[in-house]
Amino acid sequence: MIQRRVTAINQPKIINNMALKAGIVGLPNVGKSTLFNAVSNSAKAQASNYRFCTIEPNTGLVNVPDPRMDKLAELVQPQRTVPTQIEIVDIAGLVRGASKGEGLGNKFLANIREVDAIIHVIRCFEDENILRDEGAINPLSDKEIIETELQLKDLDGVERKIARTEKMLKTGDAKLKLEYDVLLRCKEHLNKGKGIISMGLTKDEKEAIAENFFLSDKPVLYVANVDEASMHTGNKFSDALVAAAKAEGSEVIVMTNAIESQIAELEDPEDKAMFMEEYKMTEPALDRLIHSTYKLLNLSTYFTAGVQEVRAWTIHQGWKAPQAASVIHTDFEKGFIKAEVIAYDDFITYKSEAACRENGKLRIEGKEYIVHDGDVMHFRFNV
Repeated sequence: MIQRRVTAINQPKIINNMALKAGIVGLPNVGKSTLFNAVSNSAKAQASNYRFCTIEPNTGLVNVPDPRMDKLAELVQPQRTVPTQIEIVDIAGLVRGASKGEGLGNKFLANIREVDAIIHVIRCFEDENILRDEGAINPLSDKEIIETELQLKDLDGVERKIARTEKMLKTGDAKLKLEYDVLLRCKEHLNKGKGIISMGLTKDEKEAIAENFFLSDKPVLYVANVDEASMHTGNKFSDALVAAAKAEGSEVIVMTNAIESQIAELEDPEDKAMFMEEYKMTEPALDRLIHSTYKLLNLSTYFTAGVQEVRAWTIHQGWKAPQAASVIHTDFEKGFIKAEVIAYDDFITYKSEAACRENGKLRIEGKEYIVHDGDVMHFRFNV
């Protein structure tokens, strides 16, 4: 039996196995693809002024900005730094009637079914040169159109699943009975014009219907795409959206997608700083959007820090140490012995692992330890 201590990872077979996606959705010509171009560091979507410009979903891996990693790197001086990432998908614009197949409705709904959270871009600016099928600017109406289409598609699925489940209830299967009961409640809720996510289902109830992948059961983050003059203050359109989102417990990021796209295209840090200074920005709104999306997906970060690399690793909030080790390699979870843990603030205060150890700030944690966001960790395991 060999006991190994993992500090930094630089092996081709080792991967971060998180695969959660956030999908950018919205009506046609609201700025979805412009936003995708801004956030994606691996792909560029076509952005044009006509319906269904985006047909096949564009996908990009997006680095999650984290100043904590930069501070760790300043202290450790590694050969490289590796940020954590999330996957962003740009999905075709939806139109009224999509649940019945209007426009690219079936393709849109199939694509959105595959994501774990929704970034809903809503137009909050007036511009007669940009096409709009729905008449006057009305962010609340736009919000309702997409919500209604998702709910109608779910209602159709619920009704069909109820019909199939009823035929099998005679078996007396308790799990089947629970699924059936939850589906009946879902149908009633959807018929009231409410999404499944607002039902407050228990963990067991969610698991009972999980295989259905209901569209209105996904968490939503709203982006109010405002004009340049409103980028710092918002406007009457974004204010209305913020109020509506607050009532349902959702967040709104107010930003100007075109400006954010220009910032993202600047590679030179000095050019970027000058551009932001010109627009009186302390940070790109994109950073807030990415952080909020990360939070919406219930994700958390821990770090490994060594001379080879400082790396950020993505885990689900509430994961225990062996689960956290598995994102480096599944063998680390199978052979987990213990974790050496330093709180991020302690690492920064004492400036090195050795100093943290000397001052009693390095803890030995076992299999039941719940990893905290920002923990600096090493794992010991058997192979």
